[in-house]
Amino acid sequence: MGLHRILACFALLGLLVGVLLQAAPVAAQDVTIPNLWDPRARPERPDISSGRTIRFLTDDDFPPLNFQGPEGVPTGFVVELARAACERLGLTCTVQARRFDTLLPSLAEGRGDVVAAAVPITANLRQAYAVTKPLFRFPARFVTRRDRAQGAGAKPFDVAALAGAKVGVVGGTAHEAYLSTLLPAVARQAYPDAGEAQAALRRGEVDYVFGDGLTLALWVGGSASEECCALVGGPFLESRFFGEGIGFVLRADDDALRRALDFALQRLWDDGKYAELYLRFFPVGPF
Repeated sequence: MGLHRILACFALLGLLVGVLLQAAPVAAQDVTIPNLWDPRARPERPDISSGRTIRFLTDDDFPPLNFQGPEGVPTGFVVELARAACERLGLTCTVQARRFDTLLPSLAEGRGDVVAAAVPITANLRQAYAVTKPLFRFPARFVTRRDRAQGAGAKPFDVAALAGAKVGVVGGTAHEAYLSTLLPAVARQAYPDAGEAQAALRRGEVDYVFGDGLTLALWVGGSASEECCALVGGPFLESRFFGEGIGFVLRADDDALRRALDFALQRLWDDGKYAELYLRFFPVGPF
């Protein structure tokens, strides 16, 4: 397990403990739940055999999407969404954790039926596999010190007012490319990794950090930030920079199951189950 994922695990555990000590309405007020579905869509339920056992494959080191729960049982937002979809369809399902780099080969070799993990949706992936509609996206966000965002004289965040502001960003990333292309007036300060950019913000060396919203949400809500900072602006979802998100991935010839999972995901959004799971795993939301 990489160091960044170990740190993310600790951050997630701290966040989950904290949210258990709060009343549910507080979390619901503070977290924006993304709607990735057309509220007017009314897909028909595909005919799929309820006697088939669906084997989900996941990894266990990318919290809060996929991680190892109590007694080694895989859990996380994507895993529990898969279980909820199975329940909605009346299907028997299993979930097995494997190394991330073995997930797609295992699917192709028939050792599983669906990959439920953070596999980015790309044109190449769609050419080789069937993919559901996105169930999660990775927004970009700004983060700044609380005294700038909430202190006396604080102003509403305005991208147009960022000209000349010092913005930390990880060098060589899509986030740096976004700033360079669409916000060239900001004073970019590139760092080798997110940790160094966040530390610079905490010390007041930059005015903002721009980066992956999920990473920043975990940092803001964890102990490493020392409660210094808050998310502002966005979410920024331009797909040419930040991708289409992630969905369930299946073999190309399993289109009936793909359509069934799309049907289930729409229904889980409609009946509030998606929101329930989102609030459970994102006490500080990236959106």
